[in-house]
Amino acid sequence: RAMTFGGVSFMAENFSVPAELETKQLEAIERASKNGKIRIGVNETTKAIERGIAKIVFIATDTSPKEIIMHLPLICKEKNIPFSFVKTKENLGKATGIPVSTSSIAIIDEGDAKKEISDIIKKVNDLQK
Repeated sequence: RAMTFGGVSFMAENFSVPAELETKQLEAIERASKNGKIRIGVNETTKAIERGIAKIVFIATDTSPKEIIMHLPLICKEKNIPFSFVKTKENLGKATGIPVSTSSIAIIDEGDAKKEISDIIKKVNDLQK
């Protein structure tokens, strides 16, 4: 399903993350949440992007309604912040170590997941070309 905002068409479903990359993303999020810094939830993610402190943003594609997360890829592009998708809010919540699901997270400080995160950013940038 296409989403359009600001005249930019955006297809979360068309930008499918390979299963292997999704696993790496969730592992990196888990590591970063243990000894780095992350912002959890759409509001906190939005603030981190707008302040330019997010290193990478992850968005759950099963978020409903889509309007909740539609603005995230757009402002990420504006601020030149890489973003990627995970299939479920539940997986995203689990990876961050919280007992509930979440629609998005922003990694502010990678902690000891720095290498994994930079590999992920490179792969994500290649996928989005």
